[in-house]
Amino acid sequence: MQRIDIINLGCSKNLVDAENLLTQLRANGVQVSLNPEELTAETVIVNTCGFISDAKEESIDTIVQAAGYTSSSNTRNLIVMGCLSQRYREDLKRELPEVDRLYGVNEIDRIVRDLGFTYQQDKMLMRMHSTSSHYAYLKIAEGCDRNCSFCAIPAIRGKQVSIRIEDLVAQARFLVEHGVKELMLISQELTRYGIDLYGKPSLINLLQQLEEIPGLEWIRLHYTYPNLFGHDLIDYMKQSTKVCHYLDIPFQHFNDEVLSYMRRGHTKAEGLNLIADLRAALPDIALRTTILVGHPGETEAAFQELLEALAEIRFDRLGVFTYSHEEETYAFLHFEDHIDDAEKQARADQVMNLQQEISLSKNEARIGTHLMVIVDRQEGDHYIGRSQFDSPEVDNEVIIDSEGQKLEIGSFFAVNISDASEFDLHAKLSRTRI
Repeated sequence: MQRIDIINLGCSKNLVDAENLLTQLRANGVQVSLNPEELTAETVIVNTCGFISDAKEESIDTIVQAAGYTSSSNTRNLIVMGCLSQRYREDLKRELPEVDRLYGVNEIDRIVRDLGFTYQQDKMLMRMHSTSSHYAYLKIAEGCDRNCSFCAIPAIRGKQVSIRIEDLVAQARFLVEHGVKELMLISQELTRYGIDLYGKPSLINLLQQLEEIPGLEWIRLHYTYPNLFGHDLIDYMKQSTKVCHYLDIPFQHFNDEVLSYMRRGHTKAEGLNLIADLRAALPDIALRTTILVGHPGETEAAFQELLEALAEIRFDRLGVFTYSHEEETYAFLHFEDHIDDAEKQARADQVMNLQQEISLSKNEARIGTHLMVIVDRQEGDHYIGRSQFDSPEVDNEVIIDSEGQKLEIGSFFAVNISDASEFDLHAKLSRTRI
């Protein structure tokens, strides 16, 4: 039996691509390992990220390491796929002759066929997920119609292409039948889902059908865009029994001039109004955002306005990244990258220091309260879980002292919060499995 190792880099959307490839290869009788601790297979596939400079460097380093393995083990089958090879295919051919084949995005069918196997379209609805058995990502669209100044995604992955509701529901049913209880909906922008297929935003239509799947307990929304977030979605979340009171909305900034430079299409006031509307309708909602610092045009005064806004808003979860001057972006073509890397990092550190204080305060406020959590794993004498307010791998966790009681992974339990730190809650079991 042929063996293949897949190394996946980048975001959850990349992970779904890797899982789709894994599914196709296993359907052809191939022994496949995704992100193995050691490379042992005859063929190594690296699924790359090419979004910003740090991600590109990680991808290059990983390819070089994989090339060293294939050379030392007398194999000569190193394949590179994904965003980096989509953007820099000719450069990689020239600079990394150790790579045998290069593929861009959306070329899984070619990879499978070039390896000598049969691409089976029906298997796309029966994806094997590589995360914990009880949660999975559901990518509902590919590409993006936005033209944010700093983002190369439209140049890499093209315009938005939504996946049909019936195909998504079929894929979700398959995942739930195989133990999944929580789905994270992902795309570059959930709020535009379906416009290309149905002529109007259709996220709510999709949610309605997903909610009908027996055994699916939680649906989580990642990457919604501020200026297309309608009150109909807020109303739907308010009455839904399965959509988590959690939203990932990458606002990026809260200074109007910087937002204009970024070509975000919304103002500070519009962002603040959306946050106020969400919290008024859903008082317990957890809001995650992404902030970009060091964009061309961000003055010290603009950055201080950002910090003041973040201190006032008090996001529940926040990630920050520094501006990267990326080819094929509007900012690269029209602006000078005038802020040095040290200053960008200093600003990012200030944002995270502030968020750490906010997160600690919010977590401490939960001491003495009750939460329903799903158990993700066991670590030593403790179990690690999450509430509906936290997405896996990027958000807070709940460290559960079960006092010797065995908890089933993927099951829901009520817990009492007994202590808190900046990014974790500590809890004791409140009652047995529900």
